[in-house]
Amino acid sequence: MKNEVKKDASYVLLIINVLVVILISSNLRSPIVAVSPVLGEVRDALKLDNFQVSLLTSIPLFMFAACSVLVSRFSGKLGLNRLLMYSLIILSMGLLLRISGSVWLLFLGSLFIGLGICIGNVVTPGYVKNNFPGQIGLMTGIFAVSMNLTAALASGFSVKIGEWTGLGWRGSLGVWLVIAVLGLLVVILELIFNKRASEQPKAVLRASGFNMFKSSQAWNISIFMGLQSLFYYCMVAWLPSFLSDYHMQAESSGWVLFIIQFTMIPITFCCPIIAGKMKDQRIMILFICALMFGSTMMFIFFKSEWIYVNAVIIGISNGLSFSLSILFFSTRTKNSINAVKISGMAQSVGYLIAAFGPPVFGKLHDRDTSWNTSFYFLSTAVLFMFYFGMKAARNRCVEDQG
Repeated sequence: MKNEVKKDASYVLLIINVLVVILISSNLRSPIVAVSPVLGEVRDALKLDNFQVSLLTSIPLFMFAACSVLVSRFSGKLGLNRLLMYSLIILSMGLLLRISGSVWLLFLGSLFIGLGICIGNVVTPGYVKNNFPGQIGLMTGIFAVSMNLTAALASGFSVKIGEWTGLGWRGSLGVWLVIAVLGLLVVILELIFNKRASEQPKAVLRASGFNMFKSSQAWNISIFMGLQSLFYYCMVAWLPSFLSDYHMQAESSGWVLFIIQFTMIPITFCCPIIAGKMKDQRIMILFICALMFGSTMMFIFFKSEWIYVNAVIIGISNGLSFSLSILFFSTRTKNSINAVKISGMAQSVGYLIAAFGPPVFGKLHDRDTSWNTSFYFLSTAVLFMFYFGMKAARNRCVEDQG
């Protein structure tokens, strides 16, 4: 009888663990992606200039860059589960502040959103490695699918949500508070149900003195992570703007973003499972970079022609590159301690690189209104991404290098 009770309890805990991964990941992109389709409304309502508009995407990225390493260090003191709880509390506060109606609160809310997402970004790969050591590829796939599915919904329905709620851009951006609160409730449920979960990682995380910044493989992973994120966030931030210049309506550009995100869903699920069985993923890096480079050339030469084909290409390449980045945190480390550490380093260094993407992309447009120079900038970033990606994809752990 006792064995049956223990078995039932373990099964319930497993379901809760899976729900934690799903709901945490559902909050890691949608609050940022939801901004892009309603940028025009926000800009008009609060009288923002182009630089301030670009900050709405860049502030969270700068928070990722500034705080990711600190988050990985605090993991040893607070535990992974408690950090996830704090992540969702901070995110909820940010989502509420962002729609409060003033420019100052808009940017303060964006800062809180960046910090909340930063914590979730860093901690979740370690949480997966710690709770699902035998199913890392599968759970990384579920993590990525949940993230991209909600991001796709945010892209495609952001404008419509504002109309349905009658709250305009505030409704479009505020609706994601529901998902954040739901995630918070599940994480609290896990802490109540399994108190040992918050204590177990602490002793383990304190045990490692490995300096991730001295590993060349860790730098390869971090720079690859940054460049693929730069490509993604440039698209998210500016795609509606340059498609508008190519004579496409705002709602239609939102659906282009939806197609990009929706295409990423099956890719991000399958990629970690397939890549996790490969010792060396360099062939995947070649394929990813070829697609990304091709998509930038399509914008230069074809503008909005073949835009939906190009959206699928972007979705496939970004889905693969993002999945590999997250998978590297687990497969290129030997334990959950260093999975959290490389997650912290890669997202700190990576998002620092990515944060400069949207402002530089936009500034280049100020000099060349055709957007061609902006896309040449992106294509150059892809070439560097290929170089560091080929190194990161080698079958070598971060601990194996000095």
